[in-house]
This record gives sequence, C-alpha cells and structure tokens, in this order.
Amino acid sequence: MRIRSGDTVLVIAGKEKGKTGRVDRQVTKQDRVIVEGVNMITRHIKSNPNIRQSGRIQREAAIHVSNLVLICNKCNKPTKPVSIALETGARVRGCPKCKEVIDDIG
Repeated sequence: MRIRSGDTVLVIAGKEKGKTGRVDRQVTKQDRVIVEGVNMITRHIKSNPNIRQSGRIQREAAIHVSNLVLICNKCNKPTKPVSIALETGARVRGCPKCKEVIDDIG
C-alpha cells in the first residue's frame, strides 16, 4: 500500500470527498484504512459492565485506499509517492513534485 499509518491523506471519491485527515490504522487484507474524523458512522451499543458507554456511538469506518491520495508534508499538495534510492542504498518514499523525502520504506 502507498498509504501508511500517520500519513495525511485527502479523500478523492465518495460522500466524504474533499476532506483531509490523518491515517489512524490500516486493514491490509482488505486494502482499507481508517482516517481520523472522516467517514463517521453511528453504532448502537448495548449497556454492558465491560463497556464504559452505551447508546449511540460515533466512530470512523474504513475507507478503501483507492479513494485516498497522500498529501506531501512540504508542498501540501496531493501526490502519488515514488520510490527514491539514496546514496547509502536505502529506499525512501518521496514527492515527485517537490523532490522531498516523505519517509523511509524500510
């Protein structure tokens, strides 16, 4: 997946189109991610001694990664990250527009 936890993303399709948020976690088997504050759903939770709150709970639902695009940290523009090889032999994700390193691929 091109998008990882902690990345800032822009929603480009669906009912949440145009919203931005930070990726909270990934569901890699389904190619989906959970973005903070985007794609909110309501769950009805029954009261239970183990659950601290009951009633209607708002929480984020997963979004398919094809509906998201990464936002560069430096130029703040939507970008498709590319793999850049450094002189040390390490590979990193980079922005093709501003040539800024986003993070280490590993």
